[in-house]
Amino acid sequence: MSFLAKIFGKPKLNYRKKYELLQSAISGTMSKVYKARDKVTGQIVALKILDKKKTAIIEERFKGAGKPTEGEITVQFDHPYIVKAFDQGLTTEGDQYIVMEYLEGTGLNNVLLVKDDLMAGARLYYIRQAAEALEEVHKKGFIHRDICPRNLLFVGDGTAMKLIDFGLTVPNKPPFTDPGNRTGTANYMAPELVRRKKTDHRLDIFSFGVTIYELCTKELPWPRGDTGNAAMTHNQPPEPIETYRPQINKALSRAIRKCIDPEASQRFDSMTQFIAAIAKVEHEDE
Repeated sequence: MSFLAKIFGKPKLNYRKKYELLQSAISGTMSKVYKARDKVTGQIVALKILDKKKTAIIEERFKGAGKPTEGEITVQFDHPYIVKAFDQGLTTEGDQYIVMEYLEGTGLNNVLLVKDDLMAGARLYYIRQAAEALEEVHKKGFIHRDICPRNLLFVGDGTAMKLIDFGLTVPNKPPFTDPGNRTGTANYMAPELVRRKKTDHRLDIFSFGVTIYELCTKELPWPRGDTGNAAMTHNQPPEPIETYRPQINKALSRAIRKCIDPEASQRFDSMTQFIAAIAKVEHEDE
């Protein structure tokens, strides 16, 4: 059933009538996001308007396969470390929209650019939150496909870090896992994805591993580059994390290394296994 068929009969949203837009749109890769106030309830929300043409390119790859939209996926999650969506559908202009909780904070990617160590002593706290968020995505039967620092957002005063952006997310089953669909962020893409091979949820585990390697070191396990360079560098072992953080807890180091194994069969089978592997770790360093 097509997206339009699924929402047939649901009123389209005149978002400029319903919401007061409080700031100019923040443009993402495939959407614009506004901070907005509901004119009736006063609730502050994030209003995401998807780019029709760019969204169509992604959805066309799975035409006839019953791929859920980003909004349909996002509203399924009710988890403390995943952004909460309240509503989704079509605007009066025919664009897909998602109404989400407004998260006042900054992305992990921005924190990693700061010279000062803003996460000193708290890395395990955030690693476990990100792990639990991804565990929930997989339990719901999805592959996020774009785990990277840009999609992990610190909330307010840093009490939590939430997973965002399900624009590339697909169900963890054929045809969505068939070879050929290469989407994601280059430096965090698993080798099987770069090489257009068959995939599953373990590509997220790889991306998660690269992300927390960087969270711990502000470096990547392989040289930075585009997807072509990534395919080349994955032929080489990753740089040991101890090169950049000699004092890292050994159990945490082993767990990260297992996540980023170039062979999917050598990674953890699930995020639940990763969480168990670091369950007894009390501090990021020995």
